[in-house]
Amino acid sequence: MLKVEKLNVKYGTAQVLFDIDFEVNKGTIVSLLGANGAGKSTILNAISGIHPKASGSIKFNNEEIGGLQSHEIVERGIVQVPEGRRLFPELTIKENLELGAFNKSARKSMKKNLEFVYSILPKLEERSNQLANTLSGGERQMVAIGRALMAEPKILLMDEPSLGLAPIIVQDVFKLIKKIHSEGQTIILVEQNVNNALSIADYGYVVEIGRVVLSGEGGDLLKHPELKKAYLGM
Repeated sequence: MLKVEKLNVKYGTAQVLFDIDFEVNKGTIVSLLGANGAGKSTILNAISGIHPKASGSIKFNNEEIGGLQSHEIVERGIVQVPEGRRLFPELTIKENLELGAFNKSARKSMKKNLEFVYSILPKLEERSNQLANTLSGGERQMVAIGRALMAEPKILLMDEPSLGLAPIIVQDVFKLIKKIHSEGQTIILVEQNVNNALSIADYGYVVEIGRVVLSGEGGDLLKHPELKKAYLGM
């Protein structure tokens, strides 16, 4: 579905991504792993059209999307759950969810999509009129994921969904990701929690200082000696 080749990204004159190559097949979970500042979020933002590429190719279903605006990329079905949730605090849960369905096709199916989100996140329906600024971090993350699903994603980009959450809530988030994946959703997952990310990933890429330094199937990477030493402290 998605193929990234020789992707280079700069912030001003400083280059932050160097010849990034990776691909995502339909129905899979692909994890991008690495330390803070490695360039993982920049990769997602380049795919989403938030940060322009300097060079290289980003193809979605064989169409080059590297020069498109963010809203055009969402229209094609690539939707991001941003780091830090970024909800509208003075709006209710339901209003935040409905704002996810701003593209033309999703607007037509808003009622159906809302029913789907409520079916996998029933607590959001129970509290649909509660303001977002009264929610816990874990609850806000659930709303952010639900909002992205309202846009009918073909590929769901998830940027650090467990960041800042208590360990027990992190487990709930990963259970939800597995549940969404079981519905046929293709997912690109950016995570610092290597163990959790690789335990559900079909394939993973390790990013260091803007370069892919290691890749492989999730289970194989979890056993890789270099990765275990660098990220798992083993």
